[in-house]
Amino acid sequence: MDAFRAVVLHGARQSGKTTLARQLTDARGGTYLTLDDDAIREAALADPDTLITSHRFPLAIDEFQLGGDRLVRAIKRAVDIDPVPGRFLLTGSTNFLTLPTMSESLAGRVRILRLWPFSEAELSGVPSSLDRWFDTVPTSAQAGRLTRNDYLELTCRGGYPEVIGLGVEARRAWVDSYVETVTQRDIAALADIRKTSALPRLIRWVAANTSSEINIANAARDLGINRATITSYLEWLETVFLVYQIPVWSRKLETRAVRRPKLHLGDTGLAAQLLTTSATALAAPTAPATGSLLESFVVNEISRQLVTSKTGISLSHYRDNHGREVDLVLERADGATIAIEIKTTTSPTRKQAKHLAWFRDRLDAVAPGAFRGGILLHTGHQSATVGDRLHLLPIDTLWASPIGPSDAPEPGVTRHQSDDR
Repeated sequence: MDAFRAVVLHGARQSGKTTLARQLTDARGGTYLTLDDDAIREAALADPDTLITSHRFPLAIDEFQLGGDRLVRAIKRAVDIDPVPGRFLLTGSTNFLTLPTMSESLAGRVRILRLWPFSEAELSGVPSSLDRWFDTVPTSAQAGRLTRNDYLELTCRGGYPEVIGLGVEARRAWVDSYVETVTQRDIAALADIRKTSALPRLIRWVAANTSSEINIANAARDLGINRATITSYLEWLETVFLVYQIPVWSRKLETRAVRRPKLHLGDTGLAAQLLTTSATALAAPTAPATGSLLESFVVNEISRQLVTSKTGISLSHYRDNHGREVDLVLERADGATIAIEIKTTTSPTRKQAKHLAWFRDRLDAVAPGAFRGGILLHTGHQSATVGDRLHLLPIDTLWASPIGPSDAPEPGVTRHQSDDR
């Protein structure tokens, strides 16, 4: 807000946007409005210019997409006339760039940020250290303290602020209400979808197939819905931030890669409740959903942490037609690459890192120096190097305080949890 004329803060409902917007406007002596209020929404639709000039700046407008294209154009005119930074904070539970009713993107005038549900790093008060992983092996005296059951509990809890601390039954009731609100109100209103009964079924299908490659034909067959409708509904689920795609990694490794993106539900607590499963059920050796939910939990954690990355890290996945697969490829803007595999095992072995080793060797051949590390994240306690730039690390390395001289607090300085949210 100190650098841009307007900031758009968007993300899934109940991820904390309203709380953050209120905190920012209170701290800066501004005004908070919400278009969930019928009277304010009617004023925005009828006379947006008067609405945005009648209040003290900075002006936060919650659910601004409900004001339509006229409101966005009025904001564009206002920031063009007076380009002082930080005048508008616009929050929304839909991706306004994908809405067909919006013709104005505020390009060049706005900084767009996504607010995810809480990451474990945020809840632990630990800044993300993923940028460092490209230059040094992540190590921490605090990592490896959790058990497999602990990870499954975190997976089933998820990161929505409202559910932190709730019991299983309360979380289930919250999820039921949440899904009904998003499908029956948000998507139905924006897309003019009349057969909304299919949307909860599709969300449950996505939950059952999270961390899998998208197969529209399978979804159409399983749900009895035609492929065009499935494609349209998935796009709307992305627009309201319930699901997202991880694209295919694109460098040539002299082999045929499978080109389907992976689909992830944006919060595994939501997924677990939709599947009516629990940490106890997932702990069973034969539980079919454990691997996919844990993979999405880790991918979600990394995605949430990368919001604060200073180096522009992109996420993708890789699989070829020989069955070689890398769950996650992190690539920095300069081409430096980290490959990550995610396993539910508590006793990882070097053999389980074979696809990481293959990926390393192929990338070394086509882009020497690009491969910085292959990391197998697991549910055990072991941290070990098992080959050239190949490492076995506990999953909680992602939110454990890293070891290093720069991490030691100065004398007399006490660490505090991040107040970024």
